[in-house]
Amino acid sequence: MEKEALLSALKQVKYPGFSRDIVSFGLIQGVDFQDGIASVSMEVTNADPTIPAQLKKSVEEALVGLDEVEETRVTVIVKKSSAPAPNPTKAVPATSNLANVEHVVAIASGKGGVGKSTFAVNLACAFEQMLQEKGGGNVGLMDCDIYGPSIPLMIGAEGRPEISEDRLMPLENFGIRLMSMGFLVDGESPVVWRGPMVMKTIQQFALNVEWGDLKIMVVDLPPGTGDAQLSLTQTLPLSGAVIVTTPQTAAVNVARRGARMFDSVNVPLLGVVENMSYLEDPETGKKQYLFGQGGGEQTAEVLETAFLGQVPLDEKIRVGGDNGIPVVIGHPETAVAESFGKIASQILDSLD
Repeated sequence: MEKEALLSALKQVKYPGFSRDIVSFGLIQGVDFQDGIASVSMEVTNADPTIPAQLKKSVEEALVGLDEVEETRVTVIVKKSSAPAPNPTKAVPATSNLANVEHVVAIASGKGGVGKSTFAVNLACAFEQMLQEKGGGNVGLMDCDIYGPSIPLMIGAEGRPEISEDRLMPLENFGIRLMSMGFLVDGESPVVWRGPMVMKTIQQFALNVEWGDLKIMVVDLPPGTGDAQLSLTQTLPLSGAVIVTTPQTAAVNVARRGARMFDSVNVPLLGVVENMSYLEDPETGKKQYLFGQGGGEQTAEVLETAFLGQVPLDEKIRVGGDNGIPVVIGHPETAVAESFGKIASQILDSLD
């Protein structure tokens, strides 16, 4: 039996009280199968003495259900809280308001300036259009870029969230439910916070916002790979991540390093998108590769993930962002809007 089959079975085991499985939490230290014996070693960090026993029982039940498994040997090592093992107590409980979200997709980049937030907005709009065509399904957009929240401007939403039964009600525009720091602070006020305050805010977005039933939530992560980004990936129950880069060598190199962060927290990569790929002459159709060529495909190849496609440079994207009408909404007939649609379709197919 292949190890992948064992891991697939272990992905069905949820950490007690949480919506994420023990594999995505990074608790599995080793798996092996020999002579009908399935062996699994785990490390957990938890003050509750009942958790290791619960996990051991759940893992044994999951493995016994496999045809070739005759015996199981499960070892659970309890680490002290000061150890670097992943701590699921930082994750979103299954009873949180993300429990009714089917898929959570992170949009990430190693560096700023690659158009990540613009891509996230248009991708969410593309998801919403596709789901309506297929018969329904709600879309959410969580802006986790606390220091530079640009989502409200790009999607044309403003105002303060209302509070109902101690929970924030997300704003909505173009059929997309929204939450951003931009709704909670004045437009001219800087957010001068340290990491713990940023994390507290993100946890509030996950726990205390009435998201309701969502088919998919798009999460715009802040650029970089620091503590805030790493903690976010461990807090939110991510179904996968999309890496956004430009063809430029500097952006590509940073994007590759940034993507490795998701490996460390066992979040699958859904693919790579190359933004600002080329500028097309409207009269001749000739493409000018202003930032180089092939960087997105090379990044996907190195990361061993899918290359989801290119998004060209187009003034309509910038105008739409400035005016609060994303190009997918304002100019759905254009080639650039179609590129977002094709990327959204691939992501939905891979998730479903």
